[in-house]
Amino acid sequence: MSPKASAGRSIAVAVSGGGDSLAALLRLRDAGREVIALHGQFLPQHDEAAASGLAEACARLGVPLHLLDLRTQFEALVAGPFAAEYLGGRTPNPCARCNAAMKFGLLLDGALALGAEELATGHFAGAGPNAVYGWALTRGADPVKDQSYFLSLVPRARLERAQFPLAATTKVAARAELNARGEQPPLPQESQEICFVPGDDYRAFLAARTQALPGPGAAQLPDGTRVGAHQGLWRTTIGQRRGLGLSWREPLYVLDKDVARNILVVAPRAALLTETFEAREVNLLADPALWPRKLLVQTRYREAAQPAQVELCGGVLRARFAQAQVRPAPGQVAAVYDAGGAVLAGAVIC
Repeated sequence: MSPKASAGRSIAVAVSGGGDSLAALLRLRDAGREVIALHGQFLPQHDEAAASGLAEACARLGVPLHLLDLRTQFEALVAGPFAAEYLGGRTPNPCARCNAAMKFGLLLDGALALGAEELATGHFAGAGPNAVYGWALTRGADPVKDQSYFLSLVPRARLERAQFPLAATTKVAARAELNARGEQPPLPQESQEICFVPGDDYRAFLAARTQALPGPGAAQLPDGTRVGAHQGLWRTTIGQRRGLGLSWREPLYVLDKDVARNILVVAPRAALLTETFEAREVNLLADPALWPRKLLVQTRYREAAQPAQVELCGGVLRARFAQAQVRPAPGQVAAVYDAGGAVLAGAVIC
């Protein structure tokens, strides 16, 4: 649904203080939408610069601004589980969890309570009518910044109330629009990858909030040969090579983490290759009866989706790659796409 097609309906725009959400707001306002701005406070420390900057920008643009304090919920639903997952030997995806629980969960609820009928964000993704599936979440036009992968765990009923004004543009073009209008976002710096982890250093984040972190232990090959020691399983992730502090006749990668015995299992890269994996918490975005035979599965944000066969059985998604790939990390997201870029499902890798 285009902004102009629904010009008479009110819409809330989730504004963070960054340029993408400001560009989304301006596009909707220019299209004649009745717009309100909604800023969710997620982080423990109140960001006065963002709040005051947003207040000034919205006042100048004639757009009402509402602040929603969701700090307690964010800790319970995103930050806390993120830490627990890492300490349990997994590699969580907090952005995907945040989109499902917070942005299109509680923040969307707040928007509806204010009388809005939809929630728009600055995500580079698309959503709307689809000739095959009726409706579909799709990749954004910017191949570098496409964020549909991070939205794949959001229930379809929630995404059907979403608008993505930047779907057909690129990040560079969106910033150029702001510059041409003389609009400076309250927080001009590019947002960090994980908003609640200072400097994107998750190890320091875990150390700062956990009193007794699991300590060092043995690092060994799959056959039990000891090759050194690790400094804490929570410091590593599946597929990691650098920073292990291990010396061997060939480069070693993290293959697995035996949390019960505090053992890091490492191996040469060839041992990481697999053709299959399973995922749970399956979020269907299109009826599997309508799925094409040729599917693509993406298991990491920075890597391309790969051809795969997908089977759904008893709440489990089983995927088989056409060619062996590096083993996906448990806790990460698997997103299923068709060849046209529609997201058919999302799930959490076992």
